[in-house]
Amino acid sequence: MSLLIFSCFMCFLLLTKSTTATSNMKVDHNCSTNNLVILGGIGGVFDLSSRVGKEQKVAMELAVQDFYSLTCYNLPIHFKDLRGNSGHTASDVIKLVEEKQVQAIMGILTSEEASLVSGFNIGTTVISLAPTAISPLLSVEPPLFIHMSHDIRIHVRCIAALVGQFRWRKLTTIYEQRNTFSTETEFMITELSESLQYVDSTIEHHFTFPPISSLENPTTFISNELVKLKSLNNRVFVILKSSLQFAILLFERANQMGMMGNGYVWIISDDISSLLDSIGQPVISNMQGVIGFKSNFVDTGDSFEAFKLRFRKKYISEHPEEEHLNPSINALRAYDATWMIGKAMSTSEGRKGSKFLFQNILSSNFKGLSGKISFNNRNLEESPTFRVMNVIGKSYREIAIWSPDFGFSVNFDEEEGRKMRIGNELVGELGSVYWPGGAQTVPEGWCLGNKEKPMKIGVPARGAFNQFVNVRYDQNHNETSVAGFSIEVFEAAVRQLPYNFSYVFVPYYGSYDEMVVDVYNKRLDAAVGDTEIMSDRYKIAEFSQPYMESGLVMVVTVRPDSTKESFMFLRAFTMKMWLLMAVMSLYTGFVVWLTENVESNPDFESSSVSHHVGKMLWFSVTVLSFAQRESIKSNLSRFVLATWLFVVVVVTVCFTASLTSIITVQRIQPSPVSIEYLQGTNAAVGCNGNSFIVQYLINVLHFKPENIKKINSIKDYPEAFRKGEIQAAYFVAPHAKVFLAKYCQGYTMAGPSYKLGGFGFVFRKGSPLVNDISEAILKVSESGKILELEKHMLSFSSCNSSSIGISSGDTSLGPEPFSGLLIISGCISAVAFLISTARLITMRPLILSFTYGTLLRRRVGRWTSSFLSRSDTTFGSQSSERANNTTHGMQQNSMAIELAASNQTLDLNNVQQQSV
Repeated sequence: MSLLIFSCFMCFLLLTKSTTATSNMKVDHNCSTNNLVILGGIGGVFDLSSRVGKEQKVAMELAVQDFYSLTCYNLPIHFKDLRGNSGHTASDVIKLVEEKQVQAIMGILTSEEASLVSGFNIGTTVISLAPTAISPLLSVEPPLFIHMSHDIRIHVRCIAALVGQFRWRKLTTIYEQRNTFSTETEFMITELSESLQYVDSTIEHHFTFPPISSLENPTTFISNELVKLKSLNNRVFVILKSSLQFAILLFERANQMGMMGNGYVWIISDDISSLLDSIGQPVISNMQGVIGFKSNFVDTGDSFEAFKLRFRKKYISEHPEEEHLNPSINALRAYDATWMIGKAMSTSEGRKGSKFLFQNILSSNFKGLSGKISFNNRNLEESPTFRVMNVIGKSYREIAIWSPDFGFSVNFDEEEGRKMRIGNELVGELGSVYWPGGAQTVPEGWCLGNKEKPMKIGVPARGAFNQFVNVRYDQNHNETSVAGFSIEVFEAAVRQLPYNFSYVFVPYYGSYDEMVVDVYNKRLDAAVGDTEIMSDRYKIAEFSQPYMESGLVMVVTVRPDSTKESFMFLRAFTMKMWLLMAVMSLYTGFVVWLTENVESNPDFESSSVSHHVGKMLWFSVTVLSFAQRESIKSNLSRFVLATWLFVVVVVTVCFTASLTSIITVQRIQPSPVSIEYLQGTNAAVGCNGNSFIVQYLINVLHFKPENIKKINSIKDYPEAFRKGEIQAAYFVAPHAKVFLAKYCQGYTMAGPSYKLGGFGFVFRKGSPLVNDISEAILKVSESGKILELEKHMLSFSSCNSSSIGISSGDTSLGPEPFSGLLIISGCISAVAFLISTARLITMRPLILSFTYGTLLRRRVGRWTSSFLSRSDTTFGSQSSERANNTTHGMQQNSMAIELAASNQTLDLNNVQQQSV
């Protein structure tokens, strides 16, 4: 009995002396002083000047009241006001433990602060009410430390899912440090960077702000930092962690500086999103178009409605200056944490200050206002869901729900929550979004240039092949025009983009390597042209998808085509062989003639010299032509002729083979030039002196620098070949095709081709245009537009496929190789024809007389007369008599003609004998 009286007395003293809210509690009629039990005290370390601190204090007081009403256990609570300075959190915790002997501490504490407190061996359980649970960066977990929240990794995955949903490639993060020695920033940035990799995005810039309470002039400081943000090309800003005061001032200044307009994206995390119900209309008006997410909880149950009514009543009584009174997730978790500590204390009564309380808290498992309360690895175990919100008008609207298991969904359903996966992130549906400035389309998230500040795109102004990029300056209009195949492909790709941006082409008069370096140094925003994708260039810049394949090739002159020569057939034999064949033919003809005349012509000695020479030549021709124009009667002649004919057949076969080889080789071989030949003879080679080829020839193909001639124009190559200044020229494959198309005759590609990356457009590292332009190039290529441009701009109508480089396969011979022989034969035939015609004209009377005489000798005339006399039998006797007279006259005339012809024959014989 005395113990009971002592307990009641001590309870009375505590209730009267306590500076806590318990003095205002109403005791339930079911709990009398006889059964009142006082548990260990609970400490609360909050910033009572902030909305979050105010909500948490009110929620704890309500929890103590409810716990007492249901259990008759009194939970003394003690508060420490941080007054906006979180740097004193650890010291205030220690004071509460030492002065008030509290067994549990609640507040927004970091793992570093918990470790500092545990170093004093106070044996007090510390519960962090921070919106996110950040795993400690220390090697040892602080003892007796619990996170009343979910792992930060889930929060950053939600941010990454939002970024991936709208395909933003780069973003800028903003982080307000809670205190000056916190290392949470590094941890959050690392986790977010890893999550962004799954959605093909990355953090380009990061801005860390000191605690706003530590700034002498917060408005000026934030304004200066926003000027830096505005100068960046990136337009996607993510506020990872901040206080409400900082966020209000940040959006106010951003709105005044025009950073809440078209093209900007602002994403807020749970820190600010959970307090949107607690801020007024002036702040909301500065946040139009902001998207964010907050922890989801059931706000339609009876228990929540009852708590909300009591919370609003108590909150307005303590803070009448506040307009918005609805509780946030911060108040709900403070309420649940107080209940959790009270239940654990009631179970571990008599073991105050021991680890038994800590274990009881970790084993908690009940349904609270904020959701299910159970722990795993000192964090809340239940997988959270987040409500995705979009600020619009006087408040906000919910556009989706996100879960780490099912991604986005307008109507979330666990049974049907199977969504498409991007990388390791799940994505689904999102409602329509109102973007800053009232834009209806998704912002690009990148400042791609505008009329006031267009993108500067460099184009090579001194390229050797202006078919790809042609820069011209018009002095009359003081304008520079840029055209060419590469420009057309780039503009066709830009037209495929779902957004517009302003750009201007800037002629660049340096080398291609220097142009890529200037993109890296941000003197240029991008570069467009016939720029080869190289590994060393890729280290400092990014390239789009190649719009044209490429490789390094060698171009040389083609051997002169001897098939066009008139006397090409003479090249089958040497001159010595041709002379030997002529002498042997004459010699064989002479032997055959001599043998024939000695053995078969008894008048051989009396024959004239001209007669013998003619016969000899005739036999020689007979031997050469394989035709027996003269009858061979001598066996010895036949033997000589057979032997010679065998020799001629063998020589003819060899002639055919040699001629075929000459014709074939001339059609398939270039000039005898190879890399080994060029290097062995120290021959000069030409290339574009403004490209990478110079260093490639030196470093990869090992040409001597003094043997490389730099040529800066396509028209200078033929002249260099003609003068012998170069023996070969090296081009990238697209340039080689243009060169061979323009100069159809006399050049071809030879040797191996060295594979290269192809032609691509140059961008800065991390530029969001890289992926978009690459996708656009694929669309343009698949549509056939690039092939059409290539045929139109890189080909020449004056050239055909068979005249470019090697023949296209036509192996038939024309008359050219035999024109010389045909001309000689035709000339000889023409001379013989002219001689024969002249002789025919001079001997016409003799020929007529000879013809008449021959006809009469053969009695043709008589036969004709008989035929005519028979055909006139139908006439009368007078006619018959007249015919007989006529016939008799004709017979007499014919006899006279015959006698005259015989006399003329005798005269001709006399003439011939005299001439001999």
